[in-house]
Amino acid sequence: MSTPNDLAGQPVPAQEESPVLPEGTGQGEAWRDPDRPADERVEDLLRRMTLEEKIAQLGSIWVGASGDGDGVAPMQDQFFNHEQPPFEDLVKNGLGQLTRVFGTRPVPASAGMSAMATLQARVVATNRLGIPAVAHEECLTGFAAWGATIYPTPLAWGATFDPALVGEMAAAFGATMHAVGVHQGLAPVLDVTRDYRWGRTEETIGEDPYLVGAIGTEYVRGLQRSGVQATLKHFAAYTASRAGRNMAPVSMGPRELADVMLVPFEMAIRQGGARSVMPTYIEIDGVPVSADRRLLTTLLRDKLGFTGLVVSDYYAVSFLEIQHAVAADPGHAAVLALRAGLDVELPGTRCFGEPLLDLALAGQVPQQIIDRAAARVLRQKLDLGLLDPGWTPIPGQEQGETPATPDFDPPEQRDIARRLAEESVILVKNDPGTLPLAATARVAVVGPLADNPLAFFGCYSMPRHLGHLRADGLGGEAGVAVQTLLGGLRAEGVEITGHERGCDVRTHDESGFAAAVSSTRSADLIVAVVGDEAGLFGHGTSGEGCDTTDLKLPGAQEELLHALADTGLPVVAVLVTGRPYALGGVAERLAGIVQAFFPGEEGGPAIAGVLTGRVTPSGRLPVEIPRDPGSQPGTYLRSRNAAWHTGSSVDPTPLYAFGHGLSYTTFEYGDFELSADHVSTDGALDISCTVRNSGSRTGTEVVQLYLSDPVASVVRPVRWLAGFARAELSPGEKARITFRLHADRTSFTGEGLTRIVEPGTIAVTLGGASNDSPLTGSFILTGPLRTVGIDRVLDTPVSVKKLTD
Repeated sequence: MSTPNDLAGQPVPAQEESPVLPEGTGQGEAWRDPDRPADERVEDLLRRMTLEEKIAQLGSIWVGASGDGDGVAPMQDQFFNHEQPPFEDLVKNGLGQLTRVFGTRPVPASAGMSAMATLQARVVATNRLGIPAVAHEECLTGFAAWGATIYPTPLAWGATFDPALVGEMAAAFGATMHAVGVHQGLAPVLDVTRDYRWGRTEETIGEDPYLVGAIGTEYVRGLQRSGVQATLKHFAAYTASRAGRNMAPVSMGPRELADVMLVPFEMAIRQGGARSVMPTYIEIDGVPVSADRRLLTTLLRDKLGFTGLVVSDYYAVSFLEIQHAVAADPGHAAVLALRAGLDVELPGTRCFGEPLLDLALAGQVPQQIIDRAAARVLRQKLDLGLLDPGWTPIPGQEQGETPATPDFDPPEQRDIARRLAEESVILVKNDPGTLPLAATARVAVVGPLADNPLAFFGCYSMPRHLGHLRADGLGGEAGVAVQTLLGGLRAEGVEITGHERGCDVRTHDESGFAAAVSSTRSADLIVAVVGDEAGLFGHGTSGEGCDTTDLKLPGAQEELLHALADTGLPVVAVLVTGRPYALGGVAERLAGIVQAFFPGEEGGPAIAGVLTGRVTPSGRLPVEIPRDPGSQPGTYLRSRNAAWHTGSSVDPTPLYAFGHGLSYTTFEYGDFELSADHVSTDGALDISCTVRNSGSRTGTEVVQLYLSDPVASVVRPVRWLAGFARAELSPGEKARITFRLHADRTSFTGEGLTRIVEPGTIAVTLGGASNDSPLTGSFILTGPLRTVGIDRVLDTPVSVKKLTD
């Protein structure tokens, strides 16, 4: 484990400011020669290492982490209850990874860079071979460093249906991470949403595996082309924990695991080239994933073809002993994880250190599993350039020079954050004449989140993630410039006649209702801003460890909406949340509903722009909005018996469906065409339509392709998303949308638990939502039942061609 001393901001010794690996190659030292094949270099280095040095490469150190009970990882306080050895003692044989040098404390960028250079200098100078450590950071909503651009949360990425923009985002902040010496990012989250009660729903991209995979893959591509390796998490089925409780057990059959949970990982590995994977905390059918060889080796490596590094979730190796009780002690936990295929223990070294070494020296650990993991670590370092002559901890830094500190929140990144936020805002309901706001409208702005600068940030944004730590003098409460929604409306020129909070997010105190109602007396319309307060482990209503038992809006916020509706004025509810909430009890009383899933630092202007009409909304629901608070778990991937039927008194039909979203313009669909009505089980066809903007505003339609399998050998969802495209059209403009659909996109896990393409009829629908598809058709898959393997077609290419009259 790490030393508790925080090095950020401390002076950097001149001789350690810029460690440099020696130029040239020593005689016979193939590992130092970048011209030699990678495997040869790794083999040569591994051969020169002692057992102690190999094991040291499997560990990590978290400098400055807190043990006061307000940690950012589960049960963090349990791992910092005693004094640690000096740093040099911990790294005398080398080190695998440095944990969160920038993200452990709110520190200026320059101090983080100084700490990074110092720590790497000490690692290199102390271990015999001079091997640096890999530095990793969180990057779920951008680089998790104080003052860095805070982007929308992943559920908002899903709402954009815009993988390319998400990839642009990842490349932008990845370049900042690379510039300050970070090598690995702990994102994206590829867990498919299954139960909205789960606190980490905000970290998911959505409830459709293809949407999650398409967006997650572009994130991986963007981050890795910047020079930072992406980490897919949490492998796999984390979102399916019982009752939506974080880290709870999962009971799931192999078919659901393969057809829903694994698809995004398969896409990100095969198409995105992801170089790191993090297993989930949970156990599946009684086996903890961190100790499951069938998942981490047989499936991940042998079947999916993953060749990178598997790193533990924070403390997950220790949890094999402490939580799962499948290991008697830290050494036993280390052996279970290593045998399964886990390579590096994060965030500190408790099991993969002396306990593992003692067992290895006693002959109780096969040498090959240690060598296997060490070789993977060394290969990662080689791929990142850490083993090349002339390497420095800050790229481009010359020995003895102090590199320039990059702008962590530059205008170009704020621009990307703005575009993502604007595309992610969803107009859910809009009674005629309500939105956009009339230029002369007098508006009362009410609600606990209307003037809260932290309202737009998820639990992995720095202001929320490190909310228990003070950051005085480091850019204010948020660390970046933030305009609240109230401020955004004023900046848009809206006449604000009154503002009151009305209530808090989390409490049931209604004492502020009277003042809130009073503030609306001279208004024509009310904008009520309600939703979530992100936090960690019970310190919020959304976020890691902030699970809920039902989906009613937190606190007294639904009651506040009723009190405002009682005034008789039109009420527009703006929901700034990390999960969808059940609105069946109040939706009919609202004139408008706008949903924003933690839209980041540009969220205030983005939502204000949608309300005023400066921005024509194009967001679509990546999850459903339930009707009833207790209607979970359920997603749009329902079979017929999981949907409404007369055999049950419970109706799970959502209030608003997956893919739903309104605009300020209208779109017409026509000219539906299938290039063939019969397709072989290894063939492909084109599915086309024309979309026309039939309204008076420029707008973007999200065209969604859904498939159905009317009769199959196993139970299938009623429909599933097979492709999508964004088409921006000016008034009267038309576009021809063509999807190239391969038969593999109809495949599923059959009765024998192998993936098959089954002959028969496939129904096709095209439209603007899963429940609003004006174009329908079908084709027949012909020929023999076909088994498909790892080389199956995973995506549906689409072209959008503007048409001229």
